[in-house]
Amino acid sequence: MRTPVPVLLYHAVTDDPPPWIAEFTVTPRDFEAQLDAIVAGGRTAVPLSVLAGHLAGRGGLPPRPVVLTFDDGFADLPGPTAEALASRGLPATAYLTTGALTPGRACLLPPAPMMALAQAPLLEQYGMEIGAHTVTHPQLDTLAPRALRRELRDAKATLEDVLGHRVAHLAYPHGYNSRAVRRAAVDAGYASAVAVRHALSSETDEPYRIARLIVRRSHTVADVERWMTGRGARTAPYPDSPATAGWRMYRRARALVRGPGFAG
Repeated sequence: MRTPVPVLLYHAVTDDPPPWIAEFTVTPRDFEAQLDAIVAGGRTAVPLSVLAGHLAGRGGLPPRPVVLTFDDGFADLPGPTAEALASRGLPATAYLTTGALTPGRACLLPPAPMMALAQAPLLEQYGMEIGAHTVTHPQLDTLAPRALRRELRDAKATLEDVLGHRVAHLAYPHGYNSRAVRRAAVDAGYASAVAVRHALSSETDEPYRIARLIVRRSHTVADVERWMTGRGARTAPYPDSPATAGWRMYRRARALVRGPGFAG
């Protein structure tokens, strides 16, 4: 029997998000209520590295774990969002899109208030683990091999230069991945990679396709409470559906015509 492990995916926490990310944004008030529900539900928050280590056979998990992750690196992250987590003793993992945090670098993410790359060490001071989220936020499963390697390795190297230590964990932009992308993640030196899958993870999930649940603006505290009980979504691992495979083929064909596309 697979034991569900909720891995939540947040983006910006703000009352006034840009329209393109609004669906995946929660208000500060809702965010704090959701964190309180996680604490009240008796889950033990651990960074993604703890779950990844367990999946790789290197250590156990607490009886009822939960993992909180944050993608991209929006401006609220090293301020009120990190403070809300730290005040409740909740560790988390932040996956940073290096091109979006570096002035003058090309990036496919639309404009939004973002943190600075130099603030990454501050996140660690708050108890957050840092992972990579590529350089430009493309649909990785549509890229040519050389471009794929560059996205994975350059983001990793940039973060390692800023932090002064190894960065071992990766998040695929919008969860888009394939067997080739997962192999490239291994080759680039990552110890794990998270997807999306809109599902609960588990103690037997795939280390390079860990399932996450996107927290949307429409989700309520009741939704979070349900996930904390291991209900409300299917549990990974499970094979890709025919629809997922077909959507990947369509996006690859479109990328051949239009070039790399924003994953979102």
